[in-house]
Amino acid sequence: MENTRPAIDTHELSKQVSAHGRRAGGREGRRTLRAKAVPSFPALTRNIPVYEIVPDEAVELIHEESLKILEEVGCEFRDAQAIDLWKKAGAKVDNTRVHIDRALLMQLVGQIPSEFVQHARNPERSVTIGGKNSVFVPMYGAPYVRDLDNQRRYGSLADLNNFHKLAYMSPTLHSSSSIICEPMEIAVPKRHLHIIHSALKYSDKPFMGIVTAKERAEDVMKMAGIVFGDDFVRDNTVVVSITNCNSPLVWDATMLDALKVYAAHNQPCILAPFALCGASTSASAVGAVAQVNAEALAGLAFTQLVRPGSPQIYGQFMVTVDMKSGAPMGGTPEAAQMMYLMGALARKYKLPWRTSGFHVGSKINDAQAGYEANMLMHAAILSGANYIWHVAGWLEAGLCAGYSKFVTDTEQLAGWYKYGQGLDFSDFKDAMQAVREVGPAGHFLGTQHTLEHFESAFFMPSLMDFNSFEQWSAEGAKDHDERGRDKARAMLGQYEEPKLDEAVDEALRDFIARRERELPNSVN
Repeated sequence: MENTRPAIDTHELSKQVSAHGRRAGGREGRRTLRAKAVPSFPALTRNIPVYEIVPDEAVELIHEESLKILEEVGCEFRDAQAIDLWKKAGAKVDNTRVHIDRALLMQLVGQIPSEFVQHARNPERSVTIGGKNSVFVPMYGAPYVRDLDNQRRYGSLADLNNFHKLAYMSPTLHSSSSIICEPMEIAVPKRHLHIIHSALKYSDKPFMGIVTAKERAEDVMKMAGIVFGDDFVRDNTVVVSITNCNSPLVWDATMLDALKVYAAHNQPCILAPFALCGASTSASAVGAVAQVNAEALAGLAFTQLVRPGSPQIYGQFMVTVDMKSGAPMGGTPEAAQMMYLMGALARKYKLPWRTSGFHVGSKINDAQAGYEANMLMHAAILSGANYIWHVAGWLEAGLCAGYSKFVTDTEQLAGWYKYGQGLDFSDFKDAMQAVREVGPAGHFLGTQHTLEHFESAFFMPSLMDFNSFEQWSAEGAKDHDERGRDKARAMLGQYEEPKLDEAVDEALRDFIARRERELPNSVN
């Protein structure tokens, strides 16, 4: 039965300011809250039904074919320790190819919790992932930025700091991600240290880890221990990370190394095949889902060989390929349809699951970006996704993080938040009384009901312009992209840091300095 409690008033939420204090590190430190903080929406609890794009029989058909792929074709695990674990579990192994019996597969997948709490360094910003909850997470991994002057250039550490500040200040974002843009001036072997420090220092929301090497994942866990306390981290989720299967059907050593570190520490990863449909999958939306489902299930099952019962997230990244150029495409109808199928499969397995929201192919924050984003976010919400990633800043198929795109996306998220909450009937009786008060040919502007509800009744964006042409012209005739840059610039000017305790920050800096002395300046 659908939850029918009244929808949360997002305008009222935006007025609520929680008391926050300086962090002291460890469990006791997390109880101290700042005296001043930006507002923050809780995880969206969806009060609308999910959309089933196909009947249950079709979901079962895809499930069955995924099991056959893993039994008959197999999946490669290119890591000696992973192969040993699969052999001990009873899987059939041929060199690096693992054939997984369906009973073993489903027994392992069935150990994964259906939901878990990701703790933030400010406990008021912790979120539950799974069930009817959706969290919004900004983009990840862009080498380029489109800056406040609308110039495309390489990202820097200053840009990354700025994006973490914007994530902290955006009420609709539930996480600060981590590598929103790459700090390209920092040597690759040392870059992860500054990325994680930025996410922890400039925001007190949940964050994401690094998966590009075993040692980098271990460093993430050590830095998390400094902030949260080792004892707390040992028993609680504080970081979510992303691992990608190389479609078709390969889990490589780099991803498996990171996956082993995080699973052993009881920290969840998103098990997300990276599929370019038509290139790394068959040229079939349904066929691609069957393959990607098999790849994700194989990775999820493996995590339970490392640590039974560890929380994990069923994931996918599926975009179609332009058959004329080979370029990946973002907001296509097939990408949306595949989301609905993955959502149905996730519910079948009772797993929290991730998809992407505003990932677009457009180069700038233009009409194409809006069309693409709307296609995908509608599907993300209606397919019941729990961890909706890439919802702020994404341009150029992820190659570029845009300042304007970031803040215009976060405003749109407020609209999706309200949409996902469903309709509120709590004031219906009063609204009908207002009709009786006004009668024919009157207006409602002065009624008690309007005075009490005008601020919260409807979504009222500030960046979208609904003024007359004359007023819009008089105010500079600015387009949406320019208004977004203005807003980002203003937000950064108003930023106040959610302070880390000085001792904790000093310990992080000492750790970074030591690791920088130990690490090389270039990748061999």
